[in-house]
Amino acid sequence: MRKNATVRLYASVLFVLGTVVTASPARAQFIPRSVGDPVIGERYWVEGAVGLWSPGTEMAISSESLGIAGDVIDFKRDLGLTDQRFKEFHLQLRPARKHKFRFQYIPIKYDQQATLTRQIKFNGQLFTIGVPVTSQIDWRAYRFGYEYDAISRDRVFVGFVLDVKQTDVRAFLESPQVRRERAHAQAPIPAIGGIFRYYIVPNVSITGEITGFKLPESLIKDATGHYVDVDFYGTYNVTRNVGAQIGFRRFDLGYVVEKDTGDFDLRGIYFGLVARF
Repeated sequence: MRKNATVRLYASVLFVLGTVVTASPARAQFIPRSVGDPVIGERYWVEGAVGLWSPGTEMAISSESLGIAGDVIDFKRDLGLTDQRFKEFHLQLRPARKHKFRFQYIPIKYDQQATLTRQIKFNGQLFTIGVPVTSQIDWRAYRFGYEYDAISRDRVFVGFVLDVKQTDVRAFLESPQVRRERAHAQAPIPAIGGIFRYYIVPNVSITGEITGFKLPESLIKDATGHYVDVDFYGTYNVTRNVGAQIGFRRFDLGYVVEKDTGDFDLRGIYFGLVARF
């Protein structure tokens, strides 16, 4: 799905969601609430969520070995990768109104087979034209974070986020002539960013969050990299304890380590359910 179409779909769903809520019976709109009480989506100590993410994918890697430079391999064009759907898991602990501890896990995995239309070198091995190649990307994306909401009001909050993104990416290629070869990139990545949430009506909110990190080329010899995590979503809180979400997320990861490179860009719509206690 192209980016513009994705954004239009996201905006349309949020509009419909807001219309349904504002059309609720009048008695539901005028339930008395004490001044200063949080809206129903903010009364919790523990919040958990599960979802399904359907991102469009752009992935390319190169891997050097034995002094042989690797080719930049496009997993869609060269290896037949197709877009997939992934589960995601979130957990948030809120010991105080402005303080939140967060965990996220999204297991990302692609398996595919294609016949090469060009010669490629990977991990010191040559894969020739016309040979069937089996390939796999296994990306385990963990996220541990702390959020402090510097501004916290009844219907809005704005805060900053400190994250450690434990990224573990493995790429495998094999063919009838070449044994299973792999490239592996693993590192804890610090990130910093911001978050905001606004309640359009007492049980419908819009949230936006951006975190990221860039490793300067001068900091570590022959190594650089970046990570950007963008997440915008709407939540409809059916009750104080249960809600539904629709959002748009993007992961953008790139690295250069000596002569190895990797570029991974995933972006797309997700749907989720949230429970609070």
